[in-house]
Amino acid sequence: MKAIQGVLLTCDPALKQLILHLDAAAPSRFVLQDLDATHLFINAKFIEYIREHLDEELEKNTYTMDVS
Repeated sequence: MKAIQGVLLTCDPALKQLILHLDAAAPSRFVLQDLDATHLFINAKFIEYIREHLDEELEKNTYTMDVS
């Protein structure tokens, strides 16, 4: 049996779906367990990876007003 250090992640359902999408597209899976509608248990080694990719995805969905 091998133990893996994990982190309990709490988020809203929309963000959870985005994280699950990132997990499916990642070269290595980081979601260890999908617990319920707002909780995921993830591999602790991927915290920074998740933060970086979430920032990129959320930036794509951010409206910016061009003031000229």
